[in-house]
Amino acid sequence: MLVIAACVLASCAAPRLHETHLRQAPVDFDWRLPPGFPAPDVPADNRMSAAKVELGRELFYEQRLSFNGAVSCASCHVQRLGFADGHRHAIGATGEAHPRSSMPLANVAYNSAFTWSDRKPHSLEEQMIQPLFNEHPVEMGLATHESLVVGRIAGDESYRRQFASVFAGDPQPVTLANIVRAIASFERTLVSGRSSFDRFLFDDDAAAMTPAARRGMTLFFGPRAGCGACHSGLMVGGAEAHYANTGVEQGSRVEFRVPSLRNVEVTAPYMHDGSLPTLESVLDHYTAGGRHRGPGTDARIHPFELSADERLDLIEFMRALTDREFLADSRFAQP
Repeated sequence: MLVIAACVLASCAAPRLHETHLRQAPVDFDWRLPPGFPAPDVPADNRMSAAKVELGRELFYEQRLSFNGAVSCASCHVQRLGFADGHRHAIGATGEAHPRSSMPLANVAYNSAFTWSDRKPHSLEEQMIQPLFNEHPVEMGLATHESLVVGRIAGDESYRRQFASVFAGDPQPVTLANIVRAIASFERTLVSGRSSFDRFLFDDDAAAMTPAARRGMTLFFGPRAGCGACHSGLMVGGAEAHYANTGVEQGSRVEFRVPSLRNVEVTAPYMHDGSLPTLESVLDHYTAGGRHRGPGTDARIHPFELSADERLDLIEFMRALTDREFLADSRFAQP
């Protein structure tokens, strides 16, 4: 068990982000990080501050940021669901369904990639442009309504005061760029690291994980199940820009980003298309070697057998990745 824990921690030392020359360590911000977690890297042009994070939190829950006032960032990223949304496909401001499920935002500050398949965004600020301006499908719907939406925020006296204070050097503080900077700052504080798994690793609390969860961890990171080949490191996958075709769609050669499994118990349904409703169905998928194996299927996906008890152990381990404190932390809730 100690060997497994050491392997998990050793993989955390890999570089977390691309373009590190554009970033600086935020030594002047109190992250309130859980044990074992490094301070996230921050873009040099968007330094952290408590006031900016609070402004970003308000904007994250602000429905007036959608063109018709129907949705906010929080509509697709719900705290009690690990900042996923519980839907098979994300729903935009017009009610149109997105072809992909909403990705959870827990620990997104440590990511080097941010969407299921588009590899271009390398920061939260860059990624946010997509949901704001996408037209096929519409998400927030700002493509032809940017001035309207920014005008709504600028017309709110409370927001005007906050922007003037947070972006004091800007002659025109209420801009879309500054809205994005504030929301990204809030999202960087969504650090989840007090699960049973974390207490086992960092608090030296042998009782934090049940015997079944510890057996499941051995299976998860061991060669037979091989889950740790993709889901590794401090985030149990997700931080690095790793992509794979896991045999979800028939005839597909597209690779999708490997997500973090932290809080996976509450982020159903699973996979990029939300097609697997339960953790049990996820195990069925992988023990079968993928539903639709083909030339593009990742070589790490292969059939293997689990006993009924081993299935329960693996699921118990995945449940040990749930951080109940994070899911109820008032710092991340709607103001």
